[in-house]
Amino acid sequence: MTARMHFLISRLPLAIAAAITLSAPALGADKELTIYTYESFTAEWGPGPQVKAAFEKTCGCTVNYVSAADGVALLSRLKLEGAATKADIVLGLDTNLISEAKQTGLFEAHGIEAKDVSVPGDFKDDVFLPYDYGHFAVVYDTQTMKNPPQSLKELVEGDPNQKIAIEDPRTSTPGLGLLLWVKSVYGDKAPEAWGKLKNRVLTVTPGWSEAYGLFTKGEVPMVLSYVTSPAYHIDQEKTERYQAASFSEGHYIQIEVAGMTKGSHDKTLSRDFLRFMISPAFQDIIPTTNWMMPAAKMSKPLPAAFDKLVVPSKTFLMSADEVAANRKAWVEEWLNAMSLH
Repeated sequence: MTARMHFLISRLPLAIAAAITLSAPALGADKELTIYTYESFTAEWGPGPQVKAAFEKTCGCTVNYVSAADGVALLSRLKLEGAATKADIVLGLDTNLISEAKQTGLFEAHGIEAKDVSVPGDFKDDVFLPYDYGHFAVVYDTQTMKNPPQSLKELVEGDPNQKIAIEDPRTSTPGLGLLLWVKSVYGDKAPEAWGKLKNRVLTVTPGWSEAYGLFTKGEVPMVLSYVTSPAYHIDQEKTERYQAASFSEGHYIQIEVAGMTKGSHDKTLSRDFLRFMISPAFQDIIPTTNWMMPAAKMSKPLPAAFDKLVVPSKTFLMSADEVAANRKAWVEEWLNAMSLH
């Protein structure tokens, strides 16, 4: 998620009802497209419903979503299913996971010209296409925290009474993002940094939604989220209460991607969806539902709230191969430092 604004957590029954509706066949549609993605994408307030409706108008098909809690959990599910997976499209991995995803042998080159795609670092790939991006950030409550950390060092070494909720890197892409952010800044000294930071960690949640829910309920003054998260509150709630802290070292970026499987039962339809995904019809939906930056051209300007966001001074992003080679060891290092074994 995401990354993704699960602000309506109390409306979970409605989200479940929406998920059922999302998988209902469209009248007159003979073709079906099965998209594996994360839960907040398919929620009634996420991009999924609008994306489904917009694509079904053009494809003469039914879009069915199958959701996992978060991007890392999505990859784990694919590994378990293997060649038996029902996915035509997998949407919701990020660039940190694509090398591992390719190693499964489940994905096929998209063959799509992506000249309108533009993300920081000019990421290009012949298998996975970006659909949005956002920098990770510590989001804080200005009503309960007057002096937020101004650097990762200040977060690590700050007052242990001022807590933060973070996500688990074993299941969550934001959790993995924080792991890589700390590793990017601290290198071999990352275990010592985690050993200090654990005193500030109120809880480690499986996914972004649980952590952000604790934050918006006032149970913790800080949460690991995104630079773009305050845009939701500014645009939808008309409040600047929640802000992202600008870190002097810079911020780690997440670029979310989608790809088609080799086992897709309708590869033409799958490629049609990927082309749609990088068109304005899809990209217009992203900023005010997924609360991330669009990866390709929109037909309209970004909402004014996006003009008020922190602009990172530096962007961190490891190569997918480096993450794939080290993720298991770095997670183990994190578990030991956080005493979570």
